[in-house]
Amino acid sequence: MSYGELPVEVAGHTFGERLTGIIVLLSGQYRLSKRKVQDALSDLLGVRICLGSISNREAEVAKALEVPVAQVGDAIREAERAHADETGWFEGKVNGRAKRAWLWVVVTAHLALFRISPSRGSEVAKALLGEDFTGFLTTDRWSAYNWYDTFLRQLCWSHLTRDFQSFIDRGGEGGRLGALLMKERDRMFQWWRRVRDGTMPREEFELRMPKVERRVGRLLRDAVVCAEDKTAGTAAEILKLESAMWTFVHVEGLEPTNNFGERTIRHAVMYRKTSFGTQSPEGSRFVERILTVVTTLRLQKRNVLEYLTAAVGAHRRGLPVPSLLPVAEPSQLAVAA
Repeated sequence: MSYGELPVEVAGHTFGERLTGIIVLLSGQYRLSKRKVQDALSDLLGVRICLGSISNREAEVAKALEVPVAQVGDAIREAERAHADETGWFEGKVNGRAKRAWLWVVVTAHLALFRISPSRGSEVAKALLGEDFTGFLTTDRWSAYNWYDTFLRQLCWSHLTRDFQSFIDRGGEGGRLGALLMKERDRMFQWWRRVRDGTMPREEFELRMPKVERRVGRLLRDAVVCAEDKTAGTAAEILKLESAMWTFVHVEGLEPTNNFGERTIRHAVMYRKTSFGTQSPEGSRFVERILTVVTTLRLQKRNVLEYLTAAVGAHRRGLPVPSLLPVAEPSQLAVAA
């Protein structure tokens, strides 16, 4: 009796490419714990799998995604504009307690890059963006971004709104100044929304805004001198980045908030709440890479399972894994030509 040789993509693998894709999809996109993945495979597909096999599939996919995720990072470092944000995470344990870490994201219109790090410092932001990054960067006021040129940075006005509200909540002279700052903020957003819906020409918006900018600057300087210590300190910190409050006024297409970045990281926040973080650096590599893939493909309206299946197949065959970079439409290529 003779037997044919198994295809290279099957030999040595108990799980097929699509099943492997489904396993990591349930974990990465649908945020199921390993036990929930185990139950879902049994209930939906009649596939019985041990928890260790799920971890092994995640490790395999993490390795397969290494190159395309690195390509995403390279492309983001060349982007004209990006949003950055970070949130708390846990990686491993120290003395029986979860060890603090941070999950970072840098996102553009069609690409997202996640990174889990024990640090919330500027070295992580520099590694993600590249120290030679020259695009416009939208962030909150976190100091890890203060190395970046303020004239290329846009502060999030949602966070500034919270700062001004905190002035009001503390009362006193700072509260009075906070109320005046809120009025200027409301005026600015009213005009900005009109620009977005087309009822105010952008040129008119740019002509009106210098008065608002001067009033806000004056009120913040008054707060530094006259307000209570905490309010005065916050006002002084904002003034260090004063030019970054108004970049969106002079750069068409730039948003005055970091809402896009915050929406992008929300999926990861929910992932953390259901998984309680990761247990090892290897687990963190899987999470940051699968989040990069899921979010990037969602931004591009591409099918995640189809991509993961193709990525696993290519990796097993020793072929280049499909790119995560957006493909230009034929019309765009014609314009470029």
